[in-house]
Amino acid sequence: MNDTLSEALNEQLNFEFYSAHVYMAMAGYCSAESLDGFANFFLVQAEEERFHGMKIYKYLNDRGVRVQLTGMENPRNDYDSVLEVFEHAYEHEKIVTRRIYHLSDLALNDREHATIQFLKWFIDEQVEEEAMFDSVINKLKRIEKDSNAFFMMDNEFAQRSFTPPGV
Repeated sequence: MNDTLSEALNEQLNFEFYSAHVYMAMAGYCSAESLDGFANFFLVQAEEERFHGMKIYKYLNDRGVRVQLTGMENPRNDYDSVLEVFEHAYEHEKIVTRRIYHLSDLALNDREHATIQFLKWFIDEQVEEEAMFDSVINKLKRIEKDSNAFFMMDNEFAQRSFTPPGV
């Protein structure tokens, strides 16, 4: 694996941990609004992002690349509504998708077949992530005026959990 690709993968590893940070901040907003189910949704999302970061960490180690951790900027902590939180999360996931596509392009250009195969999992994951956030946003828009439906959704998200793939 060339230096450009290994450095880009290392940057993505750090971005995955930053993503966990972003989702923790979103959980904090929801908790402050006494929306514990929505907070749980984002706590689980943060757990997933840390798993993604560790997946890249292990891959880089397996390939003999030394991981370099970097600092991160402060995430956004304040929102006007839960809908705005999910819209921001969706936009964040679109950034992640573009970054994964860039990694895939680098791997394809270098004919780095092991990395191409490794990144396929992330590409599939991003399709699921974007679809999930888009669906939640559409539901939130539909139930905007129905407080009962909103609290049912909050209760539903309280049940969400993360099970690492393959476990």
